[in-house]
Parts: sequence; structure tokens; C-alpha cells
Amino acid sequence: MLEETVTLSQAKDIIKSVAHEHGVLLLSQPGLGKSDIVAQAAMESGLPVRSLLGTQIAPEDVSGIPRIIGERSVFCPPRVLLPEIPEPFCLFLDELPAAAPDVQKSLYSLLLERRLGEHLLPPGTWVVSAGNRMEDRALVRSISSALINRVIVLHVKSDLQEWLIWAKANGIRGEILAFILFMPEVLLRPVPTSPVPFSTPRSWALLSKALDLVEERDMLTPEICRALAFGRLSAEDAALFSSLDFSGISPNIMPADCILNPGLLPKEDSGKWLILSLIRKMAARDELTQFTPKQIYHFLKSLPEEHRFALFIDLVPIWGKLGASELMLTSLERLMGVV
Repeated sequence: MLEETVTLSQAKDIIKSVAHEHGVLLLSQPGLGKSDIVAQAAMESGLPVRSLLGTQIAPEDVSGIPRIIGERSVFCPPRVLLPEIPEPFCLFLDELPAAAPDVQKSLYSLLLERRLGEHLLPPGTWVVSAGNRMEDRALVRSISSALINRVIVLHVKSDLQEWLIWAKANGIRGEILAFILFMPEVLLRPVPTSPVPFSTPRSWALLSKALDLVEERDMLTPEICRALAFGRLSAEDAALFSSLDFSGISPNIMPADCILNPGLLPKEDSGKWLILSLIRKMAARDELTQFTPKQIYHFLKSLPEEHRFALFIDLVPIWGKLGASELMLTSLERLMGVV
């Protein structure tokens, strides 16, 4: 199915622009930060947030409880949806796709008309919802076409630069920033088929907090770091993250910087091998063409022969096109006897 995606910051801008008149539904896999971005948008617009959880809503939580006034029944909406003071707020319906069909049906007039029975929401009130997709195996139900037709659906994607900016502003640990900066694919992994931890922006943020808490008690050891990583992340990411020494890796240094200035390479082997493996991936993806043959030659010449060989293996033609043929042949001759 063809669908357009937006980043979290783009979703926030859209919410701030249209949510006072249009219902908005954010969809993505778990752990991207949809709830946080709704809260940020509301805070920046000076609106308090009132939340309902789709899995815990009953139809009467939306329609209200009836009472008799004179000879008529009048439905009294819950306070969370219609406070006594008629001031605008952000109504956030979290995990909406997980709501039961009768609950989804009860939301139709709220999403489209901003109406609860005979009561209208205060002018300027936002109605924003969020949830996961069917393919995410997150206890999601099918959303009715009638509900979909009442909201603007935004498919949200992860964006590395946006997350790094947020992470630095929110005190995410430096080793996590460095690891994700050098290996962007670990920020968000596909939802696994079995119920095991997997890497998402949320799980990395929670791991950072857990490491901080353990470190505050002076109990942070490699073994505990490994246990916490495996408890939050995809197994392959946890294994690599907990095995690296980040003491010489700065999140402000990119692999490309090390090509221009080999002195920036970490002194510790684990950090050095991490950055060299990323440079090797860049070469394989044809992402080093901005460097001159002289720059490539200078970088390779600064490396020990075993490191050069690790970069060259299976990529000889690529490095040759980059201008490192002579140095490459010398390394291969010495290490493998290739002529």
C-alpha cells in the first residue's frame, strides 16, 4: 500500500496547524514517540492535555451516563472530555486502533463534529489520536472505514537527526548517542515476530535512564550494563553495545571526519573497529566519492596493515576506484601473498 510518511516534528507542526478543526490520527510502529510529540505540541500551544487510553475506554466513557431531567433523559459526558470550565484543551485518544469496535463507533461524532451527544467541545479544543499499525502485532484491531474517513491519518517515521537533537536536549547518555550516530540502523528495528525486546527510540531512552539510575548507586558494571541492554534492545544491538568501550568515542565525530583526520580515530580497539566498519559500509554503499584519491591514500596509509585489510576484503574494486590501488596491492601482498 502506497502511503506518505512524516517525521515527528512534521507531525507536530501539522497538529498545531489543524487539530483545532480536524481530528488527527498518528500511526507508526511502537516506540517512536507519538505520545510525547502530542504533549509537546499541546504544551507549546498552551493547552492542557487530557488523555484516554483506547484499551481502557468503554462506550459510556465517551457518550456519558444518562440522568432524568423532567421528562427527558440527558447524557452527562465525563469530566475528562467536558470539564466544567469551557476552556480549550488537547484531547488525546491514545492507542485508538486498539479500542473495541463499539468504542470506535462511539467516537464518530467526537472525531468529526467535536460533539458529545448534545454537547460541543470548547472552541479551539484539539482532538488527536495515536496508535500502532496492524502489522506491528500490538493488539491492534481493524479500524473502520467510517472512523478513518473522519480524521487526518499521518503515518509517522523515525528521523535520526531529529532524535539526536531531542536526545542531546534530554540528557541521553553519550555512549548511546555515539553508538546510534555511528550505526543509525540500530535506532529502530522492525517489530520481531516473538515477544522479545527490540530497539526503538523509546527503548534507547529508557535504557539511558536505567543506566543513569544504576550509576547513581555506583553499581554500574559491564555485567549489569549487558543485562540492561539485553532487557531493552534487540539482541544483536545489545550484544554489540555492551561489548564496546566508548571512552574514546565522541558522538561529535563522524566517520568521514576520521578519513580527513585519522588522528580522530579512537585509541581503543573496540571503538576503532566500530568506526572502521562504518567506513567500510560507506565504501560499499559508494558514499566516499566526495574524497579525493589523495585523501583516501593518506587515510589508508595511516592505518596498520591489518586494519587496511579489514577495509579492503571483498571491496578491492571499490577502493581501487577511490584511488587506493597501489597501497591496496601492497597490503594484500604482505598479508595474503597476493600479487
